Amino acid sequence: MAKQKRKVTEVTGEKNKQLKKESAEEILRAPEATQGTQAARPKGGAACRAPEPSPVLSPEEKRLLERKLKKERKKEERKRVREAGITTAQSLPAKCSGAQRALDYLCGWAQKHEKWKFQKTRQTWLLTHMYDSDKVPEEQFPTLLAYLEGLKGQARELTVQKAEALMQKLDEAGASGPDPLLLGKTQRVRQVLQLLS
Repeated sequence: MAKQKRKVTEVTGEKNKQLKKESAEEILRAPEATQGTQAARPKGGAACRAPEPSPVLSPEEKRLLERKLKKERKKEERKRVREAGITTAQSLPAKCSGAQRALDYLCGWAQKHEKWKFQKTRQTWLLTHMYDSDKVPEEQFPTLLAYLEGLKGQARELTVQKAEALMQKLDEAGASGPDPLLLGKTQRVRQVLQLLS
């Protein structure tokens, strides 16, 4: 019995919501319809009937209903667009890559701007990729060497250790045959070791 009673109240609650929604749509459309257009009158003989009294909505309820209707309209619009197969290309501003940000950071340091400040992630990127001539161009490498002169503490020690380990690997690999890429990398490693040792 209790279950049946709950079902009845749920059903009537849903009907009330639907009626409220429909009446809210009519209320919101009413200002448009009172301008003397035929769109306000329903088709057929229903125009003869007296209009049903619509419940008076508070401003809060009107605002909520307007939001709900707007959301539904957007949803329908997206559905129509999806069905039509049209893709909306959103033009997002292109973000700089990590490489570009790190190189900009280095240039900012070289020009001694007042707004330049230390950034650990940029320094880490530079230290990780400083031997790669594709990522740190030849024109920027002397600036990077000048930046490395000011390196202190553990960052300096780790850079020296990594450079020495890399130098050993390159010497072993270079013994098998000269490779132009390895020669460029070896030259950079030697310059870093000379600077920091």
